[in-house]
Amino acid sequence: MNSKIETLPKYRIAYVRQIGPYGSANVQTMQKLKKWAAAKNLLSKTSIILGISHDNPETTLPENCRYDAGIVISDDYQIDDFVDEREIFGGKYAIFKVKHTAEDIQKAWSEIFSELINYGYQIDARPIFERYMEEMVCDNYCEICVPITS
Repeated sequence: MNSKIETLPKYRIAYVRQIGPYGSANVQTMQKLKKWAAAKNLLSKTSIILGISHDNPETTLPENCRYDAGIVISDDYQIDDFVDEREIFGGKYAIFKVKHTAEDIQKAWSEIFSELINYGYQIDARPIFERYMEEMVCDNYCEICVPITS
């Protein structure tokens, strides 16, 4: 698996939340966010979109799993009532470049934690997220970003 260590900045995001089993509802939530962002002229070649799965489905009941689809916005951007906002704290992250297919993403999720432990990293409490940027999406890739401490 292609990976690197990167120090990410703090992100301010506008997001839409879905609560329930992970899967097709996540895709619908992402589409809602993209439709909103397009209407607000926020989608461009430099846009950064995040998919944040807050809960481990092995330890959280499926109906309680939280997923946020978000887009990075500037500090002065005024949101409306359709979205919420939050900050994703920056810092050191292990970044895994993954083919954007359900099978490859599922495989990555099953392997990244043991890989990090093998390299001596500890997972930090900040959110883990999938990061989408146009140049990668056009090549059918995304990144899984895992906050780490060494």
